[in-house]
Amino acid sequence: MSTDLHTVPITHPAEGQALADLLARLEEVDIIESTGEEIAAAQAEVAKNTGW
Repeated sequence: MSTDLHTVPITHPAEGQALADLLARLEEVDIIESTGEEIAAAQAEVAKNTGW
């Protein structure tokens, strides 16, 4: 996977930083080999402060 973050439309600098952080994390983790439990835990962690 690759992307040029300069081509992604953002409306606030924090969005660009969040995307850069996400991309860096995705490069560290092999998502294909993740279990359903690991994915659910990651979703819960991300959603924890979003009010979802």
